[in-house]
Amino acid sequence: MNKNSDHKLLSKRLLGAKKLSPEILEWITSENLWNIWVPKSHGGLELTLVEGLHKLKELAQIDGSLGWTVTLCSGANYFIGNLKRETAQRIFTGTHQKPILGGSGGLFGVAEKTGDQYKLSGTWKYATGGPYLTHVTVNAKIKENGKELLQEDGSPLFKSFVVPKAGVNLIDDWNTMGMQASSTCSFNIEDLMVEEADSFQYDQFNLPNPIFKVNFRVFADLTLWVNYIGMSTHFKEEVLKIDKDLDIKSLKDTIAKANQNSDAFAETIEQQIEFGKGLTADFIILVHETATASVRRLSQAIIEMYPHLGINAARENNIINQIFRDYFTATQHRNFTR
Repeated sequence: MNKNSDHKLLSKRLLGAKKLSPEILEWITSENLWNIWVPKSHGGLELTLVEGLHKLKELAQIDGSLGWTVTLCSGANYFIGNLKRETAQRIFTGTHQKPILGGSGGLFGVAEKTGDQYKLSGTWKYATGGPYLTHVTVNAKIKENGKELLQEDGSPLFKSFVVPKAGVNLIDDWNTMGMQASSTCSFNIEDLMVEEADSFQYDQFNLPNPIFKVNFRVFADLTLWVNYIGMSTHFKEEVLKIDKDLDIKSLKDTIAKANQNSDAFAETIEQQIEFGKGLTADFIILVHETATASVRRLSQAIIEMYPHLGINAARENNIINQIFRDYFTATQHRNFTR
């Protein structure tokens, strides 16, 4: 089966899906897509930033939930660069099961320090791929002797933790119009004892690979942005199947500009890293503002096109309807609503 046929089959299987089937999960694992950013030394693909973004865009073009789930979970596996070396070795090479990390970026929990351990409790929202995960990542405020610790600027002191999913209670509360097969959910942890070795700081890296020198805010912006581009491209393809004579110039040009800008940013970042240079604050802001404006224009172009597609486009079992619902669910991510 060629690549295009493979992608069409995946897209067809995911139409109306409420979860990723065992066959699709096996395909993701066989392609090692959970580990696109993970070094080869730890069983990953070790893709460059440009390569990885193109792969995520390709997956989102097949199906929104597929692209989003791989993006968020591979983005959590990216934390291998932040984990203590012995912890990374244990999780990524110490078992036969391929690790799938995921969790929440929200600061919803508390870690009470007791000696060399922490007692972790809280309820976190929006863990993409919850049922598919092997480990969960969380952020938690640090308390000691019943008192919340603060940083020098007065903000809460917090750490991130990685814990086996066995210590987590999933909450099935993903009641949205789209991205349903992403199986996003909330989760709860009650008085789970974790070791210092299971903690990490998201801005401190212990592996030398170039991908871990990418500013995390930029990494998050780019990996989400290419999902919106991929879904928009899929939408454009389906529009032409409905009516090849429709004027899609606005949508087509907006997608082309988004591709051009995202590629240019990724290439610039790779060059800066190769030359040993960091990203300036102005560049980080420019990436975010450009991505945000691009997503706004993509949304507008899709909305302008939608009324011309007929009643079939409003049917839930129509693929273009699913793309529309997936896209406008995904664009509610806080990175692009602030």
